Amino acid sequence: MELSPFVGRNAPDLLDRQALRFGDKPLLIWSPAEGETKVYSYAGFADETRAYAAGLAGMGVKPGDAVIIHLDNHPTLLLAWFACARIGAVAVTTNTRVTQDELAYFVEHSRAVGAITSSAYAGLLKQRAANCRWIVSIDPTDLPDAQSLDTLRAPPEACPTWEATPEAPCSVMYTSGTTARPKGVVWTHANVLWAARANAAHFGLTPEDRCLVFLPLFHAVALSWNFLGTLNSGGSVVLMPRFSATRFWDVAVAHGCTWANMVGFTLQAVSGLPDPPSHRFRTWVCAGDLKAVSSRWGIRTLGAFGMTEMISQPLSSDLHHPGPEGAMGRVNPGYRVDLRREDGLPPSAGEVAGLWIKGQPGVTIFQGYLHDPQATSEAFDSDGWFCTGDQVIAAPDGHAFYAGRTKDMLKVGAENVAAVEIEQVILQVAGVREAAVVGLPDRMLDEVPVAFVVIEGRPEETLASIRAQCLERLADFKRPRRVHVVDELPKGLLDKVLKRELRELAAKLATAPIDPAEERK
Repeated sequence: MELSPFVGRNAPDLLDRQALRFGDKPLLIWSPAEGETKVYSYAGFADETRAYAAGLAGMGVKPGDAVIIHLDNHPTLLLAWFACARIGAVAVTTNTRVTQDELAYFVEHSRAVGAITSSAYAGLLKQRAANCRWIVSIDPTDLPDAQSLDTLRAPPEACPTWEATPEAPCSVMYTSGTTARPKGVVWTHANVLWAARANAAHFGLTPEDRCLVFLPLFHAVALSWNFLGTLNSGGSVVLMPRFSATRFWDVAVAHGCTWANMVGFTLQAVSGLPDPPSHRFRTWVCAGDLKAVSSRWGIRTLGAFGMTEMISQPLSSDLHHPGPEGAMGRVNPGYRVDLRREDGLPPSAGEVAGLWIKGQPGVTIFQGYLHDPQATSEAFDSDGWFCTGDQVIAAPDGHAFYAGRTKDMLKVGAENVAAVEIEQVILQVAGVREAAVVGLPDRMLDEVPVAFVVIEGRPEETLASIRAQCLERLADFKRPRRVHVVDELPKGLLDKVLKRELRELAAKLATAPIDPAEERK
């Protein structure tokens, strides 16, 4: 009999083992903007997930059923996520910034039987989630058909047992790709156990660590890197509803936080604040002006590369043997990394090349895209290498440096945005003959979308329709900051749009004031 690393285990098994080990020690410290701080011990959190699991089972949720969790950062998101895992259901965490149309797609595509949300989104779900048998709101709502959170809880001893199957689907996150619709990335229970183990190892976590979490739990960094890594280490998570510059240092200092993940806009925001008299941060996992982090706050920085499909970090810095400043790090165990030029040949020293990663599907990398075997197949080459769509430069000592994207993707704050998704929405507007979207560098958000359109007829009316269509169909971070009307799009061989030229044009036009009705350029 061949043994796998996680045979006979699943995600709740990790939680229960840690609950027995750490008991009353805080696992989750909820620090809301208003109201009192609430602390969940390891044992208390585990017991609460049993109560939620019993409630879900009582509502008819069965193994394999998908449950939408459409919530901002809140303890219920994590409790419900583990509750689904306890009964073999699949937790589908969705971005709360999406529009009605995008949310309806998530519900329909995942085939969700129910949804857990808040009063802020219950009405939106009710309008567009016809397939859901039930909707539970974590707070009071005027929606008559939404059930209260009490419905989701039952006596913990009523929690049904589910046979440990590490290869079974555990959760789904939707991520933007180079298709017009996001793809559902399936994580197995083995993926979750791998993430917990690998993240704790990569970041050198111990039971004494406390992680400040403000990035959204519906993304991989907060859920996998932060929460699962902390759970595996026996540390504590301090959870904020969202990033708040005014609360950042107060919360971090009050709870003795020792590490966090920082992104461009959070670094920029914190840089503009007065420094606290003291803090306990030892590490920030981040990119940006790393010298300032070290010299100003005395915090060590770690580089890392990951994506939803990779579960953890295929590359990261070594906590005890840091490499050159600005590096993503070196290859971690469990992954293989290959750098390729566009012609498939190995790059020379210092040459920009595409990043390909190989791992064990369903363990170190994702199992596949939900209900989309074709997209899963197309993401890998014939030898099982996954194309990340990123470009890197390798140093002779094995450290890799990020160099940009090869796929037509934008990085807006902490969100990945597919240009084609925005283009497809704009092309549905009457009068738009062609559309192309590129990223414009932005100091706070890394880059923002800018659209170029070729219009037939009256530009003013069409531009108004474009804005209305984007407002209705696209999440706020996907909406173009500017829409420029051009006579034609620059094109090369095979009629391919030359987006490099459009990026240069967008940069030239960026100094002009934003006009609601753009003049023809």
